[in-house]
Amino acid sequence: METTVKTQAEPATEIDTDALASGAAAPGEAEQTDGFHLVIDALKLNGIDTIYGVPGIPITDLGRLAQAEGMRVVSFRHEQNAGNAAAIAGFLTKKPGICLTVSAPGFLNGLTALANATTNCFPMILISGSSEREIVDLQQGDYEEMDQLAIAKPLCKAAFRVLHAADIGIGVARAIRAAVSGRPGGVYLDLPAKLFSQVMDAEAGARSLVKVIDPAPAQLPAPAAVQRALDLLKGAKRPLIILGKGAAYAQADDAIRALVERSGIPYVPMSMAKGLLPDTHPQSAGAARSLVLKDADVVLLLGARLNWLLSHGKGKTWGEPGSKKFIQVDIEPREMDSNVEIAAPLVGDIGSCVAALLDGIGADWPAPPADWTRTITERKEANLSKMAAKLRKTGAPMDFHGALGALREIIRERPDAILVNEGANTLDLARSVIDMYQPRKRLDVGTWGVMGIGMGFAIAAAVETGKPVLAVEGDSAFGFSGMEIETICRYNLPVCVVVFNNNGIYRGTDTDPTGRDPGTTVFVKDSRYDRMIEAFGGVGVNATTPEELSRAVNEAMDSGRPTLINAVIDPNAGTESGNIGSLNPQSTVRKKK
Repeated sequence: METTVKTQAEPATEIDTDALASGAAAPGEAEQTDGFHLVIDALKLNGIDTIYGVPGIPITDLGRLAQAEGMRVVSFRHEQNAGNAAAIAGFLTKKPGICLTVSAPGFLNGLTALANATTNCFPMILISGSSEREIVDLQQGDYEEMDQLAIAKPLCKAAFRVLHAADIGIGVARAIRAAVSGRPGGVYLDLPAKLFSQVMDAEAGARSLVKVIDPAPAQLPAPAAVQRALDLLKGAKRPLIILGKGAAYAQADDAIRALVERSGIPYVPMSMAKGLLPDTHPQSAGAARSLVLKDADVVLLLGARLNWLLSHGKGKTWGEPGSKKFIQVDIEPREMDSNVEIAAPLVGDIGSCVAALLDGIGADWPAPPADWTRTITERKEANLSKMAAKLRKTGAPMDFHGALGALREIIRERPDAILVNEGANTLDLARSVIDMYQPRKRLDVGTWGVMGIGMGFAIAAAVETGKPVLAVEGDSAFGFSGMEIETICRYNLPVCVVVFNNNGIYRGTDTDPTGRDPGTTVFVKDSRYDRMIEAFGGVGVNATTPEELSRAVNEAMDSGRPTLINAVIDPNAGTESGNIGSLNPQSTVRKKK
């Protein structure tokens, strides 16, 4: 569209208003750019092509312009879910996932995901619009006024604020490098509203952008540290390798497999490391986990931390005090000795450390003692045989094992699918029941064990990989992010959500002793979650038997259509807090009436 403007002082001049709207310079004028375009250009220059977020003041146009510039912008219904999507995108791609939020409350919603990303070592950048500094600093009551930078700092690896358009390039570069270098984590980038409309010369703006070179350089382990670790392993009578999600993040899959197989050492994968080697691998000791943790004498921790998930490396889980020595591979030196003494710390990135260990193993490495591997095999076979009977249950309503038995077969037949998993019993049992066959195909609650990651993880997994996603959710966990099924339908993503519905948290059988209200852990009886997705054009199915569940999931995975299956679980099934009931204290005191 062209408009002709006339004035008394000069002849008619044709102005291309479409060109002006797109930021193009008028004839004879230097081309200009602004804060909006510089943020987008800085991200694209560094290979970042996807944004997860929620639009609103002051970042609505940033999302619109990013989409117009070819970036994929996935808009959510809640910032925490967008943040979780960005975090798991970082885990899957090794590039920082981007979450874009509005100021104050929107920022705070995203901050939960940012803190969770930092705890889990997922590279992520939370970009939030904010109020103007001069008003915030004088506390004069601006729209959504908040000192967001100060709040974010304790909860992430780094936090930066950009006040001038010319500094956007360096600000984005610093955020990227901080997110992925060393131990990955979350970074906050504060962009006040005035920044976006700042205008500068386009050529100068282009020169101000920074392409980050080698943002996560290899950190080679010291040769003496490698030799110390090898000597300890070689002298072990009952060696064990524990694979953590750090090993999965490293994408050194072939080298890790070679280390396990050439050493002959049994291994246990933490939940998000499942599939680095198939769970059916003969050296997998996952089905004998309690035995090997208790009886091993030398344990190699590869991208795993001795936190609560491993009982801090002590207590009855680990047998007699002082009965084992630990070798720990981690890029963070301060992780060593965090709970117990580490006999052989190996500081460096996973790929470099594994390569160094492989070089030292050579071709004549002695196999672990046969009595150790035989004991593990016998325990595995006994445990798997015991579980097999539970997985064959076909009754209605289903229990957890019967339902998970059906899903176990689906993942076995579709090893390329991505499994997202959260809940209490739903999570704990699925971890041990469903075998994984490929790396980074199991995504779950991770180090904090938080609920609510489900739909964000599922959406990002589908967007980043294009693979079908199966999200297995407890009914309580689903409630934290369930509205994002509209997002799944809106973007027509190949996500099948299975809600294990037993009418409540842990079980659906609690009662209020006063008779006034439902029990505190009880939901609406016989809810039909499947009908929710139908409101948005997705496919809803109610499944009451393992056969119905299997048929519905297979149809969903074949079609690629957004689907939600309400899997009816016996309300009496489940235990308090799942496998971590000991963390949920209960009162033993009874008041006198």
